[in-house]
Amino acid sequence: MPVKTPTLEGLGRIASRFGLSVTQDDLRSYQGLMGGMLASYNRLDQLPEPTLAVKYPRDAGYRPAPAENPLGAWYWCTHITGASFGPLAGKTLAIKDNVCVAGVPMMNGSSVLEGYVPRSDATIVTRILDAGGTILGKAVCESLCFSGGSHTSDSGPVRNPHDPTRTTGGSSSGSAALVAAGAVDMAIGGDQGGSIRIPSCWCGIYGLKPTYGLVPYTGIFPIELTLDHTGPMARTVADVALLLEVIAGPDGLDPRQRADQQGDAYTRALTGHARELRLGIVEEGFGWPGASEADVDAAVREAAHAFERLGATVTSLSLPLHRHGVDIWTAIGIEGATMLMVQGNSMGTNWKGHYATDLLDVYARGRLTRADDLSETVKVVMLLGQYMQEHYHGRYYAKGQNLGRLLTQAYDVALQACDVLVMPTLPMKATMLPAPEASREETVARAFEMTVNTMPTDVTGHPALNVPCAVSGGLPVGMMLIGRRGEEATVLRAAHAFEQQVFAAPPVATAAAPG
Repeated sequence: MPVKTPTLEGLGRIASRFGLSVTQDDLRSYQGLMGGMLASYNRLDQLPEPTLAVKYPRDAGYRPAPAENPLGAWYWCTHITGASFGPLAGKTLAIKDNVCVAGVPMMNGSSVLEGYVPRSDATIVTRILDAGGTILGKAVCESLCFSGGSHTSDSGPVRNPHDPTRTTGGSSSGSAALVAAGAVDMAIGGDQGGSIRIPSCWCGIYGLKPTYGLVPYTGIFPIELTLDHTGPMARTVADVALLLEVIAGPDGLDPRQRADQQGDAYTRALTGHARELRLGIVEEGFGWPGASEADVDAAVREAAHAFERLGATVTSLSLPLHRHGVDIWTAIGIEGATMLMVQGNSMGTNWKGHYATDLLDVYARGRLTRADDLSETVKVVMLLGQYMQEHYHGRYYAKGQNLGRLLTQAYDVALQACDVLVMPTLPMKATMLPAPEASREETVARAFEMTVNTMPTDVTGHPALNVPCAVSGGLPVGMMLIGRRGEEATVLRAAHAFEQQVFAAPPVATAAAPG
């Protein structure tokens, strides 16, 4: 279908938006000047567009009935078998539903995308299948992934396998619940403000936000290009390390990545001991006013000092700027997400790499025609982000990015004296799911209240791993281990020693695999 020539009335509205003073003769002149440019757009439609590979056959699958989906964690069930051998042979996986899997519906937690079926596989999907993994379906995620709770998806809440009246955390809510319940061995999650580590903490599994750019984001619905991370979730450190080995490394299509950002043989780092490691307890990660629970803080301190029995050195340190990490993130995340996810219709501009044009088109049409169906968390971010852009013209986004460099330097300095930093992943245990009739204020509060310790490392790009370290009142408590950029192996080594010699999270038998 040819691109239409803009009408004089339409050009007049655009000119007014940009503050231009134009006459009708001016508009006719501009309209004429656009003819040659529009011809290029029309010729562009005749050229074939490169797509990502789809190497393995699959059927469309099905949406599971409630009886088959007791936690509400599956969005779509399928069965895609990869290579006949490889490091993931025999392993089953769930893929977060913001990741493109060709031929399998993708909703990204929002009805504005319902009915969209990707044409291509994300890079990490191809790598998982090439390594012999078996994909059992798409895990529910929160509405456009903008919630740390598990109550905003239009498919319904995801329930915590330890207590179904409580949240799993989000936005990788279904991924964590399915792994914790034993429905799959591993899952893919995404993390812009803590969305791998939050549900991993509250479901009692291991979840790693890798170094920024280590794992390609190609074929995944973004939130903000400088905050986007994707990574592995599993019940054991060994499985997290194994999945990371498979998905890490540049693909040449993601601007978040550097060409020299290679993966590592992470499983070889799992020695079972922590001798000579230096751990630093970050005091600013504890005692958050109005958020920290005493039993969580106490359990994480006890877990940190347990490393002393494993031959590590444990000291306390101060990292004052950590307390402002959430403020820095807010300026970047709210305005950046509004510009990319809303104004940019999920893809934006000004970056080189692979653009999922089919996703962009379907999402744009859905967003514009069904804006009222967006979640309350997305609406408040969209309204504030646009307000800040219109009234402050990106000044605070820019200042947030500048301060983000200082925050990164502060972490780097702390990690010169230590190999791993320690703090609670979340300051509180899993909260109750809001009732369907909950107020907007409660709905939004339950989505953002837990992110104070997770947001800073999405800004800085350091690897951060949730490690289950205790159970209090029947609910998991998580310890976060943070390492130097590019040193996932050290973080995984420390976690593995703790898992093998101090605390191994008990399995939770609540849900079975589909089929």
